[in-house]
Amino acid sequence: MAISCPSIFGSEMLPIESGDMSPPPSPLILTQDELKKIAAYKAVEFVQSGMVLGLGTGSTAKHAVDRIADLLHQGKLMNIIGIPTSKKTHQQAVSLGIPLSDLDTHPIVDLAIDGADEVDSNLNLVKGRGGSLLREKMIESACKKFIVIVDESKLVPHVGASGAMPVEVVPFCWKFTQDRLQSLFDYAGCVAKLRSNNGGEDGEIFVTDNGNYIVDLFFKKDVGDLKIASDAILRLAGVVEHGMFLDMATTVIVAGELGITIKNK
Repeated sequence: MAISCPSIFGSEMLPIESGDMSPPPSPLILTQDELKKIAAYKAVEFVQSGMVLGLGTGSTAKHAVDRIADLLHQGKLMNIIGIPTSKKTHQQAVSLGIPLSDLDTHPIVDLAIDGADEVDSNLNLVKGRGGSLLREKMIESACKKFIVIVDESKLVPHVGASGAMPVEVVPFCWKFTQDRLQSLFDYAGCVAKLRSNNGGEDGEIFVTDNGNYIVDLFFKKDVGDLKIASDAILRLAGVVEHGMFLDMATTVIVAGELGITIKNK
């Protein structure tokens, strides 16, 4: 029977199919990783042969890359070119035999599929808690269609509600930049922290694929107008890019325990 759940965004809802059983089964309990896989596989249904694809980074996007490779090997997809958003995804794609290129050669990307750390009701995103925000934003801002795949735990009332909003900064005088970032959002109770590999105060500093550092901004309150916040961050010398992806997602696929919801921009 088809089991469905209420729409998360008030938009198209699709059921997860279960086998016909009598009497009706108890509600299906899925792990978070299973939900991520469901969303990823649904997104890959939008992939067509001959496309240039942005290959996302993270635990959810990994399932999409695996699925694309499976379909290539089965001959159901052909002439696919991938542009990876991180060194980790590059390694994964190479190991799976996905042909790769870059934005210099293919400046227009047909479709990108990636996860997100947060999604608000307007499809604004927080990305970069995995550290790949710069390459993700470069590739995903160059695509015709950007599909975001998440489980329902990533839905938030406002950007920054569930944790860090990352900002990539140059290593030179990083503390100076960190202090200026924190001061920008004093009104929101901002605490800025340099990211380390183990999450502790004395850990080795996390270094991005581009050789930069990440300052994580933690907000106690809603920061308000996101475009104003974005512009203020980017005006600071020493900032490379931030993890707010505003008005970029064209489709968000959300997997819940009983179904998936698709929201189009």
